[in-house]
Amino acid sequence: MSETSSREQIPRDNAMSVAGISSVRTETVENLWTRRLVLFLRIMAALSLAAGLYHWAQVTGFIGGEDDAFENQTVAWQAATVYFAVIDLVAAVGLWLATPWGAVVWLTTVVSMAVVELMFPAIYGGNLAVVGLETAMLTAYLALAWMASRERPP
Repeated sequence: MSETSSREQIPRDNAMSVAGISSVRTETVENLWTRRLVLFLRIMAALSLAAGLYHWAQVTGFIGGEDDAFENQTVAWQAATVYFAVIDLVAAVGLWLATPWGAVVWLTTVVSMAVVELMFPAIYGGNLAVVGLETAMLTAYLALAWMASRERPP
């Protein structure tokens, strides 16, 4: 028997079907927590974008009066504001893309803001509500990430 005739006898079931390359996604319960985590990351990306733009508005003088001008603030306030203006926008991009580095940068911003509020209250006023909100977001992220990791086998 020739080689070509033996290839012709291979069942067509092993061949790629059009259904395998279809653009329609099948939604299953298996990835429910992963989808929730991605939704949470997208919401946090929007909030990080808003925070970054707010800080840039402070730097450029787009918001605030003459007394609140960037030049009239302390050096510590200026440094913290520029830091958060940059890192919040970087975190927003990474979170929107749902990349691991985006989550790391976002976690850095969350911890940094909590440290600035708690350890250096002279910079932004030591607002405990901000620390509570940051802690709640961090807890929600960790819970969602843990539940999403349980969906995927090792």
